[in-house]
Amino acid sequence: MGISVLMDIQAIINNISALEPSSMMRLAAIMHPVQLKKGSMLFHAGKLEHHLYLIAQGVARVYYYDDAVDVTLAFGTEGEVLISLNSYIQHRPGYENVELLEDSQLYRLTMKELHQLYAEDIHIANWGRKLAEKELIKTEERLMSRQFKTAAERYRELLHHQPKLLHRVQLGHIASYLGISQVTLSRIRAQVK
Repeated sequence: MGISVLMDIQAIINNISALEPSSMMRLAAIMHPVQLKKGSMLFHAGKLEHHLYLIAQGVARVYYYDDAVDVTLAFGTEGEVLISLNSYIQHRPGYENVELLEDSQLYRLTMKELHQLYAEDIHIANWGRKLAEKELIKTEERLMSRQFKTAAERYRELLHHQPKLLHRVQLGHIASYLGISQVTLSRIRAQVK
């Protein structure tokens, strides 16, 4: 598997949206570092989630089951957020499972503490709005890609945006993410080289 770079908390926060120093300190104070092993499950479908995670180092896979087949929706890497939007926005159980594909270092936030900061600090509230907006845009981009692009185009897009991911994630997960079989993925990979 590929080598990843450990991101510090300020870089991860600013990756979402820049904060002034006093707000940065308040937000960083509720982020708790956790180290979890490969295979750890962060979220379970059908469960109300009370935390969100920022990835300092590692890779995660977001997936769901469709007729007993697991379908990969997304991958998360350094600097990205792992969140159940249904739990975060509507306080309802999410539909996704999230599994770590590498030993990982994360920052865990309790949604309750985060929402309290939103009520107390307009800068952090705006940061939270940006977080939700970015997650919704990523979801929309995945939907549009899946609906209107061929598997080969989606593979090229993945290579362009996350080239190191192919060295860190099993090809079966990549094929599932692209909505194709591993045989088709092998054929596409041979053509794209």
